[in-house]
Parts: sequence; C-alpha cells; structure tokens
Amino acid sequence: MTNETNTHDCVFCKIVRGELPAHKIYEDETYLAFLDIHPQSAGHVQIIPKKHYRWVWDVPAAGTYFEVAQKIARAEQKAFGVEAVFSRIMGDEVPHAHIWIFPNPHVNVSDPADFTGNAEKLRAALQRF
Repeated sequence: MTNETNTHDCVFCKIVRGELPAHKIYEDETYLAFLDIHPQSAGHVQIIPKKHYRWVWDVPAAGTYFEVAQKIARAEQKAFGVEAVFSRIMGDEVPHAHIWIFPNPHVNVSDPADFTGNAEKLRAALQRF
C-alpha cells in the first residue's frame, strides 16, 4: 500500500527524485539499487521500489523485486569473490520498502568505505547478467 503523504520527506524518495546523491548500481523503470551509506560490508546495497511503499510486503509483483535482489546478489558474488551473500528485509530505520543485500562481512576483503570503487565493481559485474 502506498503512503503518498510520506514521499516528500522520505530519504529514499529523495534519492529516486535525484534530490540526494547515491552510488547507484542498478536502475530500471520500477527499482533502484544503491550502496548503503553505513555498510555492513563492501558492496552493501539497498534495493528499493521507485514508487513509495511502506513495506516490502506492500510492493506489487514481489517476485520481480526478488529477481532484482537475486541478480544483485549474484553480481556481489562475482565482484567481491564471495559465495555467502546475506540479505535482510528491515523497514524500521527508513519508512520505505527496502531489501539489504551484502557480501559476508567476515570474508569480504574490500574496503566498505570505497563507495566509488565498490559501485564500479558491482556495475561491471551486473553487465554479465
């Protein structure tokens, strides 16, 4: 269910509208994926619907949403040389549907703060999918 009253102040809606910067790694008509500014590990990505939905469970065509998550997880495996990629569906820290996808922080050797480099690695890996 959308909640249009929150879209003006929603940080993720501001990223979608281009009002806030983000290290984007994937975008299509419906979804946007970008690096988290407080990464659990290098390549920690937030995947959001461009349209404001409060919860992941409110997003129509959730199967397509999870196909995007799968594509990004596979790209993380390639980009960072890891097999274990974790995901979390949160929702309390930003009131906009989002899925976290991030490489295992215990084996990931890339610098989580290298946003430009990590974004480039992921975009290059996504070219293969």
